[in-house]
Amino acid sequence: MSVRPVAALLMLAVPAAASAIVIRHDVPDARYRADASVFPALADMPGSGHGVLIAPQWVVTAAHTIQGKVDCVTIGGVDRVVERVIIHRGYRSLPDELVKRAYASGSAEEAMAFLAQNDDIALLRLAQPVTDIAPARIHGSGRTVGKTVRLIGKGATGTGETGVATGSPERGPLRQGFNTVMTDEGRWLIYDFTRGPRAHRLEAMTGNGDSGGPVLVRDGKGWAVAGLASWKGGTFDLNLPSSRYGFTSVNVRLARYAGWIAEVQKGTAAR
Repeated sequence: MSVRPVAALLMLAVPAAASAIVIRHDVPDARYRADASVFPALADMPGSGHGVLIAPQWVVTAAHTIQGKVDCVTIGGVDRVVERVIIHRGYRSLPDELVKRAYASGSAEEAMAFLAQNDDIALLRLAQPVTDIAPARIHGSGRTVGKTVRLIGKGATGTGETGVATGSPERGPLRQGFNTVMTDEGRWLIYDFTRGPRAHRLEAMTGNGDSGGPVLVRDGKGWAVAGLASWKGGTFDLNLPSSRYGFTSVNVRLARYAGWIAEVQKGTAAR
C-alpha cells in the first residue's frame, strides 16, 4: 500500500505535483487568491513546499522539505542558487517503520508523537545575496496566543468540509487566509481549523505542499514570521482526508530557534 496518505496527513509528503491553502466551504475561492506582492520574501522549494527569505543570503524552511540535493530556490520569480543546506541536528525524518506500523494499526498516533519531538527546521545559504527583495522579519519572543495569523502558500487546496481535494496539485496559485493561535510554546505554534461564528471570515489552514511556508503575525512594525508550516493533527484515523474542520496545524515556532539561526549565520552552530 502506498505511504502517501500518511505523509499527506502529517504534511510530510515528498514534494510532488499543486493550488493552495484549504479554505472555508462557504466563501468563494477568489476571496483567498493573492498576488505575489503580498509577501515577496516567499521562497519556492523545488517541486513543492516553501521557505522564507530572512536575510539577503539566508532562507529558513521546514527541514522535511529538503528532499535530496537542493541546488536552487525561487524567490520573486527568480531562481537563486543554494550554496549550502544546514539542517538542525535535532531533526529526524519519519522512519519507514513508523509508517508501516501506522498502516498496520490504522492510526497515526505513534507517528504524530514522533513528530512532536522533532526540530523540523533548516537554513539555506544562497550563493549570492538577494538585493531585489527585502527579507522578512522573524517575530520575537512575545506571546501570540489569541492573535490573528496570516497564512500564505501554493500547496494543495480544498474546503473545510471535504479536506484537501483528491488530485489537488501541490504547487499552484498563491492563496492567503487567516486563523487564530491556540498555542505557542516550546517547538510549536498551533492553530485549528474552525467553522461557525468563531471562525475568521477568511478562515483557512495549510494544505499539502504548503510546508515551510510562513505563519505571519502583526506587530508594531507590520507582519513578521512567527512560524513555518510543518505538520497536521486532529485525528489519528488514516482513512480520513486531512485539513478538514477540526484539524490542527502544527507550525515550527521560530522564536524557539532564534539563537540557533543566529549561530548558523555566524558560522558558530554546533554540527
